[in-house]
Amino acid sequence: MASGSEDDGGNTSGAAWRLVGPASELSKKPCRLMFSPLGRDSDVCLFYVQRQFFAMDARCAHSGGPLCEGDIEEADGVLRVFCPWHDYGYDLKTGKSGTSLEQQVYEVKLVDGNVYVKHASHLSLRPFPANQKN
Repeated sequence: MASGSEDDGGNTSGAAWRLVGPASELSKKPCRLMFSPLGRDSDVCLFYVQRQFFAMDARCAHSGGPLCEGDIEEADGVLRVFCPWHDYGYDLKTGKSGTSLEQQVYEVKLVDGNVYVKHASHLSLRPFPANQKN
């Protein structure tokens, strides 16, 4: 049921498994924005599509559009999220698009009914106070 990238490349150095919350609650919406204390460039979208969780950077690599507000579609067996600003599509599993643009994806796992994301910082469903940024 858990899904995510097996590739640990990109900006995942220093990453650790971060508890996000109960799968029973997080599976009620197709996308949730998870905030990082490192700032908006480190925020993550947690997707729940076809009974699987996926995680990737929350801002589109093209112009920073909010991917959590984008449409999720399946074509040829590939699940993609489309940026609502300029319609760039990204594979939820790999972060790849039909262009040279690519989103950082993060591993996701389920343990005892809880969702964990492998990320460099803590993640929260609520914004962190501005003075907590590093």
